[in-house]
Amino acid sequence: MIQDLIAAERRELAALLEDLAPSGWSSPTLCAGWRVAEVVAHMTMPFRFSGGRFVRELVKSGGRFNVMADRVARREAATLSREALVASLRDNAGHPWRPPGGGPAGALSHDVIHGLDITTALQLDRQVPLERLEVIFAAMKPKQAKYFGADLTGVALRADDLDWSYGAGTPLTGAAQDLLLVLCNRRLPAGRLRGEPSIRFTMV
Repeated sequence: MIQDLIAAERRELAALLEDLAPSGWSSPTLCAGWRVAEVVAHMTMPFRFSGGRFVRELVKSGGRFNVMADRVARREAATLSREALVASLRDNAGHPWRPPGGGPAGALSHDVIHGLDITTALQLDRQVPLERLEVIFAAMKPKQAKYFGADLTGVALRADDLDWSYGAGTPLTGAAQDLLLVLCNRRLPAGRLRGEPSIRFTMV
């Protein structure tokens, strides 16, 4: 079932990107320092890299995954056309890639989060189906939330469109997909979150 959700997410995002104006590909996203082109290059990297190539790229970056991911995303965004990136996402809708230790839910989370990095930053009206968010939240463990480095001390996330909450403290309310971005240490456009802590997680 989760693989079907992954495939649907990739196809829908590919269709959205196919209609995005060329100038939109140079727009900044919620991923600091990455434009739309870099985010899509990163999302589709697993479809182009064998295990051996991945290891070689990682070694070139001194074993630092984030450094490697940034370097490769920038390089491939500069060398691959928009059409090629969209085709890679669409044609690999059923690709079985899994992030290390993440399983199918981790792959779905990866695609949904990065898709939101694009659509939220560009303020496109795309709603991720709640069933996909339910799978992501059900699989979310404290160590995974900690990985992103969001400071949620004293904050209670409360979704207003899904029976989901996280943490304890002063309520921060919003759509489930926006709170997922908060968990991932993203800052959101103004007006998407409610509650006293919202300023901590909103773009200045």
